[in-house]
Amino acid sequence: MGAPKLARIDLRGRELSPAALRGLVPRGGVDVDSTIPKVEPILADVRARGAAAALDHGERFDGVRPESVRVPEEVLERALQGLDSEVRRALEAAAGQIRAVHEAQRPSESTVELAAGQRVTERFVPVERVGLYVPGGKAVYPSSVLMNVIPAQAAGVGSVVVASPPQREHGGWPHPTTLAACRLLGVDEVWAVGGAQAVGLLAYGDESQSLEAADLVTGPGNIFVAAAKRLVRGVVGTDAEAGPTEIAILADETADPRFVAADLLSQAEHDPMAASVLITDSEALADAVDGELAARAAATRHAERVAEALGGQQSATILVEGLEQGVAVADAYAAEHLEIHTADAESVAARIRHAGAIFVGPYSPVPLGDYAAGSNHVLPTSGTARFNPGLSTHTFLRPVNVVTYSKQGLAGVAGAIAALAEAEDLPAHAEAVAARLTDDEEDES
Repeated sequence: MGAPKLARIDLRGRELSPAALRGLVPRGGVDVDSTIPKVEPILADVRARGAAAALDHGERFDGVRPESVRVPEEVLERALQGLDSEVRRALEAAAGQIRAVHEAQRPSESTVELAAGQRVTERFVPVERVGLYVPGGKAVYPSSVLMNVIPAQAAGVGSVVVASPPQREHGGWPHPTTLAACRLLGVDEVWAVGGAQAVGLLAYGDESQSLEAADLVTGPGNIFVAAAKRLVRGVVGTDAEAGPTEIAILADETADPRFVAADLLSQAEHDPMAASVLITDSEALADAVDGELAARAAATRHAERVAEALGGQQSATILVEGLEQGVAVADAYAAEHLEIHTADAESVAARIRHAGAIFVGPYSPVPLGDYAAGSNHVLPTSGTARFNPGLSTHTFLRPVNVVTYSKQGLAGVAGAIAALAEAEDLPAHAEAVAARLTDDEEDES
């Protein structure tokens, strides 16, 4: 396989609308809709037969059937005790950073006194029970345990269950490092189930096996997990669908091509469908980055995967006229991860409106956010950062308005209510208010 080289899209000298730019930026070919017909019967089976169906489908896809869906406590404790000490210290350090950021995200209750006897309070109530999906299979993601569990705990969620695929080489239980991370955070309910069947079991539960359904399901996964989350939405809440990872780097001639190439490569090693996009007004930088990629990609452990990702339709260098067009392209792309490698990077970052997370300057690479920055790495992909947030403490909270009016306060808005009720042909609405404002003597007469 030849040295990877990013395709080029030249937008210099072209004035394009945001909609036109969205049509020109590189995208992968992931189609969740095409997977739905395969996932629907799995979910129907899990809804009908519960844990037995989930285990059956897991045996078919994962090649193993655990002794039970719920991982025994002694297995969790053994995993933590067997965890490499350096990995444990790293998890503890990362957890401290993530917890500090996410506990600070919890909003305060607010009260507005509109007038005498008119008060509206907004308070934030944690979701009662959440199901957190942690991928398995060929990779191990203890960091995803931290990124899902800690925000839920920071929000005050009382009941947390983690689901992760069973693995043959580990006795039918999820990977020990995943289990150790759960135990480290105090999670005592872990299910050995993965894929669409895991999402189904989290959504529907199985009372006969004491497997309680969740109110909200979050966490990254493959296209089958994404399709399942789309199908159970409405039965339970879900976070944004997460597709293959992506990085965009907005850079000018001041950028270090070594750093840019290393960061593009770091995301390409995730998946052959991972997207690596460079946006620059410097053709010299683009050439230098291509040279660095050629030198580095062959030496990396996952060279074949990297070459496929960098050579795919989802990856490219986009040449722009200048910083203004570069910012417009970055906003149109709406990257999961956006790095800013420009002069005065902080002011440039402040101009970005659409990105899952923004990494500012040469010493804030995406892997920092993947593990230990304190920010969350569960982020919107495929341009959905235009309207979807990443996972945070807010994901696990529901704002509730508490309305408290006195008789005097109600009287102050009664006229407006009566006029609007009449305009909408809902007279009983106005009558419900009027009944409260009628004097006792008039009621008796």
